[in-house]
Amino acid sequence: MTERMRSRVKYVIGPDGSPLTVADLPPPTTKRWVIRRKAEVVAAVRGGLLSLEEACTRYTLTVEEFLSWQQSIDKHGLAGLRATRIQQYRA
Repeated sequence: MTERMRSRVKYVIGPDGSPLTVADLPPPTTKRWVIRRKAEVVAAVRGGLLSLEEACTRYTLTVEEFLSWQQSIDKHGLAGLRATRIQQYRA
């Protein structure tokens, strides 16, 4: 076996405080990214449920796009993920 074995958590605490598993994540075919879905993917990566590379591959995201979601949450909370309010949060 050439793949490196790594320990993976079974669940993380999602943005609403409930347990979040891989099965609870948005489907890989997601096209419409609402606040909740973005926050779930960020929580999954932060908690170790998915790696950054796995999340970007699964959802066809760029690293920059994912990092912008993460930065928006850090700076403005979940409201920072609103696409309609992005002008107010970006400098």
